[in-house]
Amino acid sequence: MPSASSAVSDSGLPVPSALWRDGDFRRLWVGQTASQLGEHASLLVLPLFAVLTLNAGAGQLGVLRAVGQAPILLLSLFVGAWVDRWRTRTVMVLTDVGRTLTLGAAAVAGYLGCFGLPALFVVAFIVGALSVFFDVAYQASLVRLVERDQLVRGNSALEGSRSAAQIGGPALGGALVSLLSAPIAAASSALFFALSFLSIRRIRRIESIPTSSERPPRVWRRIHEGLRFVAGDSSLRTVCLASAAFQFSLAAMMTVYLLFLPRELHLSGTAVGLALAAMGPGALLGSVLAARLPSRFGHGAVLVSAAALGDSVFLCVPAVHDSPAVTVPALLAINFVFGTSNQLVSVTVMAVRQAVTPDGMQGRAAATIAFVGMGLTPLGSLLGGYLSQEWDVRTSLLVTAAGMLLSPVLMALSPLARLGRALPVP
Repeated sequence: MPSASSAVSDSGLPVPSALWRDGDFRRLWVGQTASQLGEHASLLVLPLFAVLTLNAGAGQLGVLRAVGQAPILLLSLFVGAWVDRWRTRTVMVLTDVGRTLTLGAAAVAGYLGCFGLPALFVVAFIVGALSVFFDVAYQASLVRLVERDQLVRGNSALEGSRSAAQIGGPALGGALVSLLSAPIAAASSALFFALSFLSIRRIRRIESIPTSSERPPRVWRRIHEGLRFVAGDSSLRTVCLASAAFQFSLAAMMTVYLLFLPRELHLSGTAVGLALAAMGPGALLGSVLAARLPSRFGHGAVLVSAAALGDSVFLCVPAVHDSPAVTVPALLAINFVFGTSNQLVSVTVMAVRQAVTPDGMQGRAAATIAFVGMGLTPLGSLLGGYLSQEWDVRTSLLVTAAGMLLSPVLMALSPLARLGRALPVP
């Protein structure tokens, strides 16, 4: 039960009453939740649109997914530079409008039967690019809306709703495609972005954007400033290195993991989906814990211990051998612990990053860390596939899971591990 000093948001997450009474924060939370639901629903609806409506093959489906993910690598640094000079409310509102119109047009064209696969590629890229803008902007917006001592709790609420959307979005999208049709499901995703627009446009607080009497520097210079700032701060530099090590190893491990479950354990598709779904509820718990544990035990201790626990739990997977009646509960427990620990680390890292970064650098810092952290994931996936071909799957799984432990080691040897209960200052 939440304490008397807290309220419970619609997601079931405890939110401090002082924070939840802030109407602008509530509007941001509602808008971000709706946006995340629409985004995660569209991640399933668009591939199903290609397969069920446009009869796309496996290779075409792979290209579609790659096109939708490409904006993360192509645009993140530029978006960070731009967001720091704009009002985040304006960025989020415009991206919601863009995604609503794009998916709405695709739904109408698909329903009328005048929509082809090349057009779907364009839709996937546009939606992915606009989502990059929204995600960078909402992270920067929190710093401009709440007090510094509310950053961890504010992030906990926002990331908790994002975790819920990761569970509910694909499930909702799949259900809509099954019950109705892919074009109508695409239209339903557009409605979530419209709801986000209606909520965020009502944010009243005037954001203070750093201004200068001099001519604004060129975008490349602003990107360089963001890279230099992150590289020059020991905590943020460690976050980048630890994130890159984790994401690279995780991509390799997940490639092997998805081979291991059906081939070695002979699990059905339903059982595989059930096992992986346990990460979602774990992430919800991690968001709740992130609002409480850092202020009690210290941010550094929480970061290192949670990362070590979550990254090491997958070392247990290669030891699983028995029947589905035993393996599925074991995998559920492993994935739940991983989801909890991973979300606890993510929320705490985000709060630390926001705390040490000046307001005029928030967007670039977030984009730089996302760019560095996610940039190696394609290579990690290739490594996982190569190891699975050259070695047996259990050995490959053990090696790639062990690689994730480099992340907590890097944090333990850095100033991050010495962070106390209070957040640092810029």
